[in-house]
Amino acid sequence: MRSVLSATLMAASITVTGMGMAEAQMTPPSTAGAKPKTVTTVPIRPALQKPEDTAGAMTQAERLSLQSDLAWVGQYNGAITGDVSERMVNAIKEYQKTKGGKPTGVLNPQERAALADTARRKQEGVGWRIVTEPATGARLGIPTKLVPQLTSDAAGAKWTSPTGTVQVLLSRRKEVNPTSAKLADLEKEPSGRKVDYTVVKPDFFVLSGLQGLKKFYVRGAFKGDEVRTMTIVYDQAMQTTIEPVVIAMSSAFNAFPSGPQAGPPPRKTVEYGTGIVVSDDGAIVTDRVATDDCIALTIPGYGNADRIADDKDHDLALLRIYGARGLKPLNIAGQATQTAFDITGIADPQSQGGGAAASSVKASVAQTGGGDQALSPAPALGFSGAAALDGGGRFAGIAVLKPVIVAGPANAAPPAQAALVPADTVRSFLKAHGVTASGDSADAMAAVVRVICVRK
Repeated sequence: MRSVLSATLMAASITVTGMGMAEAQMTPPSTAGAKPKTVTTVPIRPALQKPEDTAGAMTQAERLSLQSDLAWVGQYNGAITGDVSERMVNAIKEYQKTKGGKPTGVLNPQERAALADTARRKQEGVGWRIVTEPATGARLGIPTKLVPQLTSDAAGAKWTSPTGTVQVLLSRRKEVNPTSAKLADLEKEPSGRKVDYTVVKPDFFVLSGLQGLKKFYVRGAFKGDEVRTMTIVYDQAMQTTIEPVVIAMSSAFNAFPSGPQAGPPPRKTVEYGTGIVVSDDGAIVTDRVATDDCIALTIPGYGNADRIADDKDHDLALLRIYGARGLKPLNIAGQATQTAFDITGIADPQSQGGGAAASSVKASVAQTGGGDQALSPAPALGFSGAAALDGGGRFAGIAVLKPVIVAGPANAAPPAQAALVPADTVRSFLKAHGVTASGDSADAMAAVVRVICVRK
């Protein structure tokens, strides 16, 4: 969640330099028998400072925070840029009116604190988070409590509410010689869309209106021939709740993060992965990256686990749980002979509405053999460490999700989103650390477990 910056907007006092209030002591030379003349002191009142001037004296970060908070309480509907504007001043006045105050356009410290607190509670209410979507590398704000269900693939991601009243779609595609005007026209084409608002800039475009009985909002951008768009669709009955969120999402959306390496998303405080039980005494093999820097590792249903070994070259980790019963280790012997696999794992709870069921998806690699191979399509979050079996039920290896690197030439081939660590590499890793695989079952559904990593 975005931290609320402590931006205090108050009327700046004008200090008249020099003598302050003009005080002329004009006493002529005294003469015998004459009374000195007294000149009346006349104070000079400083000119009142305009709200725009007061806002201009704030830092950029303070103005960004102020505009964002005003948007979250439903008073500001402009772009959150940190620029001083009449719209921002008017939003401040409207907020003051709603609170029964005098609409000066300048918030006193008590008003500013109250605004920040209200905005924070609004954000917490919808589960506001800034995320980096792995498949595209785009950064966006997501109201995770409104749209808890997530599905993703190499083409983007989709967040939905349990009843489908709110949907957020992030997509990527290729277009020949794209322009903002051309892309905006393409977004108008879907059947049932009635556009009532359009903004076309050289580097992005925005559309909004009605899509059947629902409202929609689209913001898109391009780099080279790659186009990335964020689309929000919601029931009209949700308008009061969603519109402030849409403004925040629009301003937070960064289709192509800049920097030498926009790179992997920040590590999560709680991260979910998949582990494969390989012995009946509690040995579990999983993804190293998903279990790095954990202050606690938990296997639901079995308790805490220790990470006792790792392989940085192949992103493998060995976990062990103690005293567990009823484990059903997977048979990892044999050799897969096919290049199409069933990837069995346990998706992130957001991808299955808070559930913890194991599931399988289809994926393939270009070839089998030594070394990690690109796996396509990439499975959903939570599948890192999942088991890959070929059509004959033979163990092919472990799927690991790879961080996305989005920097580089715009026309470069996208990096692999997932990789397969081959079965031979997994077996060698286990053997090197004294693990004797004891499984004789090809039932991957029974052998995979959820791995929960908690970080600071």
